[in-house]
Amino acid sequence: EFMRKVLNSWPYGARSAYCCMLANPQNLGIADLISNPRESPFAAALISAQYVLVVPNHEVSVYMRLWCAYEAFLAYETDKT
Repeated sequence: EFMRKVLNSWPYGARSAYCCMLANPQNLGIADLISNPRESPFAAALISAQYVLVVPNHEVSVYMRLWCAYEAFLAYETDKT
């Protein structure tokens, strides 16, 4: 499901991707990394990206997770496409 959605939505001309769920420790204590969300490594990656691609799944809305909602806000705030 994930790969199908990514491939169907891939931005024309994009050559690489940073995938938060694969690159960041999802189940470890990351409180120090996100104590200031705007200065977190996650925010730095998103801010430096040319595109932001949200990949939902059929189980639950990504916007039910606070961090996903923050990433959407940050993408909007930094005029990502």
